[in-house]
Amino acid sequence: MRRRLAKIPMFIAMAILFIALFGYFVMRLWNWLTPSLFGWHAITYWQALGILILCKILFGGFRGHHGGHWRSRRMIQEWAKMTPEERERFRQSMRERCGFGAPAPESKS
Repeated sequence: MRRRLAKIPMFIAMAILFIALFGYFVMRLWNWLTPSLFGWHAITYWQALGILILCKILFGGFRGHHGGHWRSRRMIQEWAKMTPEERERFRQSMRERCGFGAPAPESKS
């Protein structure tokens, strides 16, 4: 138990170091690419950290692939339970939702 408690400060220090380095690399890449490509202004270190936080909020990143893997495995299990007719209905509904289905018949007025 003491070993685990002793590792907590090390973990916190490594997390802070990782965030600091990641923010620094975002800042350097931004300042290297965007001014010459798009004519945008250079950013500060704190603005780079703000961009990282914004990306986290908008895209939910930094989590790895655990959630997506679980969902895909669950979908495979559900797919295996479906009958061929249910699978075809599912495919057709997905085509319609994504805009790949047959066009709706036009009404004659």
